[in-house]
Amino acid sequence: MLGLCKTAELLALGLVSSSSTQETGSRIRVAPILIACAIGFLVGEVVASLLISLVSGLSHYPGGYTAIAKAMRPPWWSIALGLVGLWSGFLGAVYFASAHGHLAALADQWRPRVRDLWFIPLGVACQYGVDLLYYPFHVTHMNRPINHLFGAAHGAAFVLIVVMSTFVAPIVEEWFFRGVLYRTLNEGFRGAGQMLQTTFAVGLSAILFALAHFELVQFAGLALFGVVLALVLRRTQRLVPSILTHMSFNAVAMVTVILNRLGH
Repeated sequence: MLGLCKTAELLALGLVSSSSTQETGSRIRVAPILIACAIGFLVGEVVASLLISLVSGLSHYPGGYTAIAKAMRPPWWSIALGLVGLWSGFLGAVYFASAHGHLAALADQWRPRVRDLWFIPLGVACQYGVDLLYYPFHVTHMNRPINHLFGAAHGAAFVLIVVMSTFVAPIVEEWFFRGVLYRTLNEGFRGAGQMLQTTFAVGLSAILFALAHFELVQFAGLALFGVVLALVLRRTQRLVPSILTHMSFNAVAMVTVILNRLGH
């Protein structure tokens, strides 16, 4: 009885990973899930390319897919299709992890709580914190990803990209990177000791999160942000807090773009 009470206490504090609670049932299939995540990412990239190629052909876009791939400011629809294609791969991996990898969903992972609102300023602070870390190095091209994302989008297309980037992307990415990838890595490093297990799982999931954005200049900042997001999920054992942190982080960049377009 004392052992059960202690376990419940640790779970409430977020010090025991959700995977540990599944020992009485089917054990998480670590290797198949990690392979599915890698395949899901690659399939998402392929689907994105196919969608862009199809629409560029149907619309007779000058230069076709090759021109779009090289453009600094590609058409808005190629950005939207690229995101949809990538997300399809992510969600496929999430489905595999749940249906075939024995990775159970976190308890109440989608249920919001009033105290979750505190994670909104955390995301804002992370965005400004990353900016401060880069400031002494006078890094150039920091705005290249934003310009690439919104350069050719105006009116309703601009609003669509804002919604997809600020609200949809954090949901899909947190479900994939933290809800599946981080938790699976955490299970894979079991036996290494609690401190090493957490360090390896948080660090590796953050690095993979940064690499997935294909932005060399932004890599360090994205990796640090990935660490914060993984720790948020580890502490809360729910997806909503990390999603809100991610949304507010992205929202700061969106507001910056809007202000620049308004001439401020």
